[in-house]
Amino acid sequence: MQQQISVITLGVADLARARRFYAEGFGWKPVFETPEIIFYQMNGLMLGTWLKKELAADMRRPEAASSSSAYAIAHNVTRPEDVQPVLDRLVQFGGTMLRKADAPPHGGMRGYVADPDGHPWEIAYNPAWPISPEGYVTWGI
Repeated sequence: MQQQISVITLGVADLARARRFYAEGFGWKPVFETPEIIFYQMNGLMLGTWLKKELAADMRRPEAASSSSAYAIAHNVTRPEDVQPVLDRLVQFGGTMLRKADAPPHGGMRGYVADPDGHPWEIAYNPAWPISPEGYVTWGI
């Protein structure tokens, strides 16, 4: 089986509020929209924001409409000084600051922000993970 992730879908309570965070906060352009779901083309995968109750129904897991797990999705930047401005911009467009930018013990820079539905995003700079001009992150130098 090919080692890949094709789509990450986040359950959201309010699609318009999620759109503001992702489209205006990150500046991402939707490639597909319905009244229930919005897809964004990423570099190599799709990110979906889907009304939580509809996503739970699609999975046939009604309990999923009110559950969560410990996880973080990351958005890496090319310079350490870019971390805090991205966090601040996302807060401006509906996010909640979880942790301001600081340097972790292993190096680099990171901070955390939650989208309007509480999905945690790490905004990070990792000097060991180069980012191509297309936005692809690779392991190691």
